[in-house]
Order: sequence, then C-alpha cells, then structure tokens
Amino acid sequence: MNSLDKGTAGQGRPETIKAVPVRHPGRWAGAVVIALLAAMLLSALFTNPAFKWDIVGQYLFHDSIVHGMVVTLELTALSMLMGVVGGIILAVMRLSPNPLLAGTAWVYIWVFRGTPVLVQLVIWNFLGLIWAKLSIGVPWGPEFWSEQTNVLIPTFVAALLGLGLNEAAYMAEIVRGGIQSVDEGQTEAAHALGMSRFQTMRRVVLPQAMRVIIPPTGNETISMLKTTSLVSVISLEEIFRAGQVIYSRNYQNIPLLIVVSLWYLFFTSVLTIGQYYIERYYARGSNRTLPPTPLQRLRGLFAGRPTPKTTADVVPGLEGGGHV
Repeated sequence: MNSLDKGTAGQGRPETIKAVPVRHPGRWAGAVVIALLAAMLLSALFTNPAFKWDIVGQYLFHDSIVHGMVVTLELTALSMLMGVVGGIILAVMRLSPNPLLAGTAWVYIWVFRGTPVLVQLVIWNFLGLIWAKLSIGVPWGPEFWSEQTNVLIPTFVAALLGLGLNEAAYMAEIVRGGIQSVDEGQTEAAHALGMSRFQTMRRVVLPQAMRVIIPPTGNETISMLKTTSLVSVISLEEIFRAGQVIYSRNYQNIPLLIVVSLWYLFFTSVLTIGQYYIERYYARGSNRTLPPTPLQRLRGLFAGRPTPKTTADVVPGLEGGGHV
C-alpha cells in the first residue's frame, strides 16, 4: 500500500452532502394572502342575507329553469355544428386558388365578424320587415315555392341562424390556421401519390390540423354556451330569459341570477373536461408523453407520489407493451 492509499484509508469515506432545499417565502406569503381572501369570500357568500340560498335551492330545478337550460344546450349544440361545418367550408374556399371562391369567403367572414352578434340576432328576428315572404323561382319571373318569412323563420330558427352563421366566420379562421400549420410537404406528397385536392384535405391535412384546431374550438364551444344568453333580446326563453321572467314576478333578482350562474358553471365545467380529453387524444401523435388525466392526478395525490406522465406513442406491432 503506497502513501496515497494510506492517506485515503485514514481519512475514511467522505461525508454525505446535506442538501438544503431552496426556500420560497414569497410563495408562502402569497398562499396566506389567497387563503385570507378565500375565507373572506366564503364568509360573504354564506353570511350575507341578500344571497338567500334557500330560494336558490328552491328554484335550482324549477321547471322553467330546466326547460331554459335544455333550450340553451340545444342552441349551443346546433349553433356549433353549423359553425364547424360552415367554418370548414369557408376555410377551404378561402384557401382555394379560385379567386371567386376565395373572395366570397373573405366577404362573408368580413361581414359576420365585423358586426356584433347581438345586431345579427335582431336582424334575423325582424327579417320579415325586409322580405315579407321568401320564395324560389325565376328572377322577375314565376315562383315555384314561397312562404311567409315569419312562418319560415320563427324565433328559435332566428336565434340559430344568428349564432350559427356568426360562429362559422370565426371557425373559418380557426380551421384556416390549422390547415396552414400542416407542412406543405404533406400536401405535395399526397398529390404525388395521385390524391385529389379533396382527398388530400380529408385524409392528410385535416387529421393533422385537428391538433391545432381543437383547443380554440373548445373555447368557442364554451363561449357559445354563454353567448346564447343574448337570444333573450328576441324573447326566446333560454335559461337566462327564464330566470328574468321568474324574478320579474317575485323580485328575487340575486337568487335567480345565482341559479342561472350555477347552471352555466356546471355545463362549462363539463365542456372543459371534454375538451381536455379530446386535446389529449389528438396530442398523441406530437407529444412524447401525455399529461396525466384528472383521475390519474387524484390517484397520485392519494398515493403520496407525483403522477407520472403517460407514454403517448405506441410502436406499431408492439401494442402488447412496446412503447416509444
């Protein structure tokens, strides 16, 4: 044993490094402030007699409120369906090399995005003042079919047209942005394989663009749920209008507004969860790991350990357990 070995043996094993965690006093101060504000808010909510929680519970499942919520959900679903389909068509037209199609789509988007949706709802409701009847036939010639405008476009249809056609203008820009996010080499490769423009768009471009399209579409859906409250100006009884009718009779304004808000919060929460899972599904092809689901987060919380991220991609042919 040489002198170096003797010195090392005499000194023994090095001491373990004692790591001191970084302290974050600002975080604790912020948490204390937030906790105090939350306590003050809860105290105000449950001690202020103006909220009248007993009346809130009484009207939460009132027949008029439930019927209004059904109308709200119907308007939201149908308006978004009209908006998504119309937005895809307008986006494809906007990107078309045909100047007539591209110009028509641009004018549509310019008009419907440039005027408030509230004004559009009122115009659709009073369309009978512009045209007493709508008809199909030869211009300045015989008519093959005609109907009174107010019969053809009742209040619900006017609300649906106002919301859906306006939404199509916004969805067109969202879809256009998603399509343009796909690399042009994908389109060139599809054309080299003999695919038509329509086949390329349906089979190659749109599936890849969904990852970019889904998040803003989810936001638009949640926004549409709340925008339906504007149809109360044309006397369509959705949930906000139903609440207005009730508190105009019993003068319980605040409790009824709380009832309406609770229903909106519930369904926006449901839509938010749905949006999260749809985004997670379409992220599989681009992210190496997926964020944990809310259920996985809860399991990790109760287990006392951090929740690992989920592997996103599975190697084809190794579905039994092989992952990227």
